Amino acid sequence: MSNLLTKGINIQVEPEYIPQRSDPTKPIYYFAYHITITNESEKIIQLISRYWHITDSNGNVEEIRGPGVVGKQPKLKKGELFKYTSFCPLPTEFGVMYGAFRMVRDSGDSFNARIKPFKLAVPFSVN
Repeated sequence: MSNLLTKGINIQVEPEYIPQRSDPTKPIYYFAYHITITNESEKIIQLISRYWHITDSNGNVEEIRGPGVVGKQPKLKKGELFKYTSFCPLPTEFGVMYGAFRMVRDSGDSFNARIKPFKLAVPFSVN
């Protein structure tokens, strides 16, 4: 699990291996990551875009940028949270992800709420 607070925005990540969608003979390994974004600041914020940096155990890197998350750009008042789940396929049993969500306050100020690196790993695999 990964947890990081940036300017009052707490981002918690819980990764999970999905064996029923994976096929080691191809090889393809599917991982889910469950995100909880909590606004612990005094101001209203909106998630505008996402950035992900994904590295597999062969050293291959993929960067993903796009608007919002799961088709949404949630707006959160103080104390509110937003949860979603997304997926990441890898060609290896192990990888690492980190990233950031671009946040905008009602005042127009924007910043990147960082997402601490977290592991994507098949249980009991050797890293």
